[in-house]
Amino acid sequence: MTGGTPLRRTVAAALALGLSAAIAACGSGDGDGGGNGGGSGAEGKDGGGRPKLSVSGAYLPRPSMDDMAAGFFTVRNAGAGADKLTSVTTPLAYDITLHHTADNRMKQVSSLDVPANGRLELASGGDHLMLTKLTHRPKVGEKVEFTLHFANSDPIEIKVPVEPTTYRPKD
Repeated sequence: MTGGTPLRRTVAAALALGLSAAIAACGSGDGDGGGNGGGSGAEGKDGGGRPKLSVSGAYLPRPSMDDMAAGFFTVRNAGAGADKLTSVTTPLAYDITLHHTADNRMKQVSSLDVPANGRLELASGGDHLMLTKLTHRPKVGEKVEFTLHFANSDPIEIKVPVEPTTYRPKD
């Protein structure tokens, strides 16, 4: 990084380090710890059947910074219809964005696919949530309410446990 004051360079480096730590602290999200949510009964808009969604393995690594965090979970779809995760809301953050990662490149997206009879996995090094403008820095053991919004299915509310920054779920 070039240019800017030493303070700006330090802040930018701290932001990058914090984001890297939050993302690196995450694993596969297959465990059943935290955030189990109910399914949906909405008919798929494509007429291909009904999604039947559930959420497992949700966790939020304790943010290393006061204003940014990452979130992880798995959405399972036992139904014959596909769906899309279109947004997530929480009282913890003013802004939550969905990110897709491919070839070590992170890109903000407007939705993430939940395939029929498949799953959407938000995990370290892959798709994930970015929470910015946090209302506070959550502590380990705290449970954070999230509402997952989908293109076809009813919203799912989950309680997401805050884990240590270095937490890795067991496979």
